[in-house]
Amino acid sequence: SNRHAYSADLTDEQRERFELNAEYMMDLYIMNADGTNVRRLTDVPGYDGGPFFSPDGKRLCWRRFSEDGLTAEIMSMKIDGSDVQQLTNLKAMSWAPYYHPSGDYLIFTTNKHGFDNFELYMIDAKAESEPVRVTFTKGFDGLPVFTPDGQGLSWTTNRTASKQSQIFLAKWDHKAAVEALADAKANRNLSATADQKTGSAIAAANDSVAELQASFSPQDMLRHVDYLCRPELKGRRTGTLGEKLATAYVAACFDKFGLQPAGDNGTWYQSFEFTSGVALGDANRLEDGDESFSIGSDWLPLSFSKTGEIEAAPVVFAGYGIAAPAVDGNEEYDSFVHLDVKDKWILALRFMPENITPEQRQHLGRHSSLRFKAMLARDKGARGLIVVSGPLSQVKSQLVNLQFDGSMAGSSIPVLSVTDAVAERWLKAAGKDFVALQDKLDSGDLVMGFELAETSVAASIDIQKIRQTGRNVLGRLPASEPINHSPQTVVVGAHVDHLGQGANSSSLAQEDERDEIHFGADDNASGVAAMLEIAQYLAAQKASGKFASKRDIVFAGWSGEEIGLIGSSHYVKSLGDDPYPKVSSCINMDMVGRLDKKLVLQGVGSSSIWPSEIERRNIRLGLPITVQNDSYIPTDASVFFTNGIPILSAFTGSHGEYHTPRDTPDRLNYEGAAQIANFMGLVTRSLALRDDAPDYVEQTRPNEGQQRARLRATLGSVPDYAEGEVKGVALSGAKGPSAKAGVKPGDIVVEPTPNTPNT
Repeated sequence: SNRHAYSADLTDEQRERFELNAEYMMDLYIMNADGTNVRRLTDVPGYDGGPFFSPDGKRLCWRRFSEDGLTAEIMSMKIDGSDVQQLTNLKAMSWAPYYHPSGDYLIFTTNKHGFDNFELYMIDAKAESEPVRVTFTKGFDGLPVFTPDGQGLSWTTNRTASKQSQIFLAKWDHKAAVEALADAKANRNLSATADQKTGSAIAAANDSVAELQASFSPQDMLRHVDYLCRPELKGRRTGTLGEKLATAYVAACFDKFGLQPAGDNGTWYQSFEFTSGVALGDANRLEDGDESFSIGSDWLPLSFSKTGEIEAAPVVFAGYGIAAPAVDGNEEYDSFVHLDVKDKWILALRFMPENITPEQRQHLGRHSSLRFKAMLARDKGARGLIVVSGPLSQVKSQLVNLQFDGSMAGSSIPVLSVTDAVAERWLKAAGKDFVALQDKLDSGDLVMGFELAETSVAASIDIQKIRQTGRNVLGRLPASEPINHSPQTVVVGAHVDHLGQGANSSSLAQEDERDEIHFGADDNASGVAAMLEIAQYLAAQKASGKFASKRDIVFAGWSGEEIGLIGSSHYVKSLGDDPYPKVSSCINMDMVGRLDKKLVLQGVGSSSIWPSEIERRNIRLGLPITVQNDSYIPTDASVFFTNGIPILSAFTGSHGEYHTPRDTPDRLNYEGAAQIANFMGLVTRSLALRDDAPDYVEQTRPNEGQQRARLRATLGSVPDYAEGEVKGVALSGAKGPSAKAGVKPGDIVVEPTPNTPNT
């Protein structure tokens, strides 16, 4: 229970930790069977839980988490709370202890062999031996319990054909267990040394950092990656406990390296608010005359729908709701030929025609997204858009899930989805066969749109935005001591967040793995590990007098990258106007763990210095490098570039495990990742020693020439998707026409300027 936290006077630190994680104040209590005489047995910061009595009833065993909640060890004590003993020191996640009926030893679960490989171990009750391994099957073996006679063992394991967890039962050899523990006791010192050197589990941050080398070590890269991919971090999604644990680990590393806090108010962290999702409000309604439809079972609004009351209006059917011009040999496709949609609801199929050629699919693909269809419906003056999957579409869910897609942009018209049954009822009333309609459309043929004469739809749409707080972690290596910040800073960053657990709009998981943890070993535990290696290397060089930097270096673990580069955008905003040359350059590492044929360096066109820097720093290492001039890249570095700062970003390429639960630590090339960290560290060192800041070279966005011009015009304004409830559209950047007109980052567009001549 954590009851003590509600009655005691907590220190400010205790209260802050308790508010972050209520389990921090969890302690063991004991009471009489009738509920009287409640006594507190533990009073150590951190979680104490999972207690079991010894067979003779004189002792308890339980698991105790470290104060930061990142590791757990097996403990025992007398039932009055005295004689507390720590039985294990594995610095991993060890839990679920249970006594053998003899009382001589305990069995428990630990992941000391890897982040997702839980095995059973046993240890003698007096902790006179090292733990002895019991199971050897990769995957999960846990929650062990002996049978009352001590001759059997029951536990949970996923060593099944389907990999689903089931309860197993096995015979237990008590004599062999005692002998194994005796051997372990005799070899305790040897075993301790071996465990210390070869144990693959990462200890709590303060302990693990002590083992790191001040050089670019594959073993250290593995330590960092393995820690960040632990199951208890649950994929490090922004705003979750996993993100806080990950950033706390990075902060602990910074502290051990000798960096200075560079976050808010002298802390390691820089907090930011963001929209994390959407939820249904109470005022959702859909009606056709006197008939009402049930929210969640008959219909759902889409996350980017306009909200509020929508008066009743007629409905027209417009096939797949696509209008694609003729291009590159593909014929024009227009679902709206001779169809009047003004002030009417458009009913359209959700995807694109199924039975068409790959070339046609590519042609229609861009025009078939739901946002694109909504934009088209808006531009045609429609009252709203209703999408339906269709009876021939093989979908798991007929309704479009109410799922935030990372963009704050709305559609300015109501957009919703209905089930096949609802749409079929409307079409049948108009004398149409839904199956026949979709069958013809799926062949690629167009079907002339028509009005559903018997249908008039009214709606009320209420969608609430969910706001959360995330945090960056920032450490500074000052150019001189005592701390005297230089006028220019080099930023070295990598995003620490990933997708979390379960399905989301960015996940590419297969259906049978969508509820699993997305560990993000390459994306981007690898980049964070490389950033930490550079920080440790340069801090050690500075401490030894080998590095007299002319610029501060800020090392950053960004959060919010996966949901729109929100953390890095917040940091650049905090710099105020004209961030260059306050930040002279940005070094970024995003997915550097899968080096195979080449290291891709992006943003090389952002400064004239990069080609010569790359060549000089790579002479000793000889990495296979490919350069890309483009600086408009989908990672945090682009935020710096669009604000006038030269960037260089490292990347080893995408792969089949990208954004799936299969992006795990065992798939990485740690030798290659360490070499990349070494190379980027040498570049960083050079940037900090230069007399002048790198020059900034502005670029045109790819395809902004003639080819793009015939697709659409551009204002040059960049929406700020991190902004929440603002009236209008907040901008994070302004280029081209917008910049020439005086628009600046941070402006909010609320309406067109009146009486502006056409230009």
